Amino acid sequence: MESDLEPAGRIGDYPFAGTVLVAADLLAELISVCAARLPDEACGVAAGRPGEIVRLYPLTNVSASPEYYTADAEEQLEAYRTMADEGLECVAVYHSHPATPARPSTTDIAQAYDPDVLYVIVSFAVQSPSVRAFTIRDGSVTEVTIQSEAPA
Repeated sequence: MESDLEPAGRIGDYPFAGTVLVAADLLAELISVCAARLPDEACGVAAGRPGEIVRLYPLTNVSASPEYYTADAEEQLEAYRTMADEGLECVAVYHSHPATPARPSTTDIAQAYDPDVLYVIVSFAVQSPSVRAFTIRDGSVTEVTIQSEAPA
């Protein structure tokens, strides 16, 4: 997917002060994938290029919990291999919050293992699902704007 919009920064630049681009249909897919896992948390990784998410890789939450997730390690490794084969890179880790707001929990912050990716959270705590993105580095959380666009 080529974009007419330019991201304001690069994922991996810190502090990231840019915008991440996500096609409207991919954003809808993210919400749908997460809704399908309710009442448990969903999880996965997202690939693209700096400042743009172009593909989702849903992963199994082996914890099968509504309060936390543990991504299936074999599925995650396969997702990274596929990204590399497709010339993409991991730009985000996503998960859902079935009953809490779309902001990183204390656990999310403590387990943020890669300071160079975005952490995207889909919340079902409100009538209409909420999707927000963050950078997490050394315990510091910074929100990043998600700009949704119609596919070209």
